Amino acid sequence: MVADGVMAATQYLTFRLGDEVFALDISKVREVLDFTTVTKVPRTPAFLRGVINLRGSMVPVADLRLKFGMTMTEKSVNTCVIITEIEVDGETTLLGALADSVQEVIELGADALRPAPRIGTRLNTEFIKGMGKQDDGFIIVLDIDKVFSSDELSLVHTVQAGQDATGVPER
Repeated sequence: MVADGVMAATQYLTFRLGDEVFALDISKVREVLDFTTVTKVPRTPAFLRGVINLRGSMVPVADLRLKFGMTMTEKSVNTCVIITEIEVDGETTLLGALADSVQEVIELGADALRPAPRIGTRLNTEFIKGMGKQDDGFIIVLDIDKVFSSDELSLVHTVQAGQDATGVPER
């Protein structure tokens, strides 16, 4: 976005997974909740921890640590669920993302974001919108719509509709 020839900064919610700091565009974040009871859904991938009840709606919860090849998120006083809005087949769907802790909301201009590093041709980094610099470290800015494959997003949509991973309605 350009206003009077100046690039507008975008706000990001930063959060921790292990020692790494990640960020999501604040426009994709609906709210942040304390970690609560998650009901496991049968025959779903390990990263899909289950569903939570959000004011009468069933919201799938993904463990980003597992999705990124880390160990499972352990519940602590800082563990939270970031409720995000993702696009599935042109439809907006809610998805909870487990995080070790939420840090802060920051602003990064387009000039502060660097492209994701290219690490060979076999590693898919298209879900990384860019890398931002903060103090002595980096912030990995995620494109939440691209973190999950289309098959995984379809599965999330199925789970949210109250069916198990096979598409059979749960009783």
